[in-house]
Amino acid sequence: MASVPFHYVDLRAFCYATEDEKRVEGALRSFLPEEFPVERAESEGHHGDRIVVLSARVENADGIRHVLDRVMELGDIDRLVDELDDRVTENCEFFVHLDKQAAFNGDVELGEGITFRAKVEAYPAKKAAAVENAREALTRE
Repeated sequence: MASVPFHYVDLRAFCYATEDEKRVEGALRSFLPEEFPVERAESEGHHGDRIVVLSARVENADGIRHVLDRVMELGDIDRLVDELDDRVTENCEFFVHLDKQAAFNGDVELGEGITFRAKVEAYPAKKAAAVENAREALTRE
């Protein structure tokens, strides 16, 4: 993939009080380039429980390629491509939810725990153009 059809990629995971923060960070880092910074913000749940929000924004082309290469390891990538009309918003944002436990184990699966959000380059900035650009990025040989 010579050019990257994304302005940036955001990855985010919540670490609940019952989870080990280092393990959740490890799951998130499994998608990131080595030594990439992960931001940490503490919050509180409805019942006063601690929630740590771990997030990273990848903006350079090499970093975005790295994240996309990991997402391309998804076993049902064809399903993802088929669902692009539902996964790309009118604001040209592409969303995928990835399984946090699988990521911790080094695998890539659709599921819950890690949110992948990518701002798709589209000129003009219309959903149809964004869907087509995302499709090209995900069906590369």
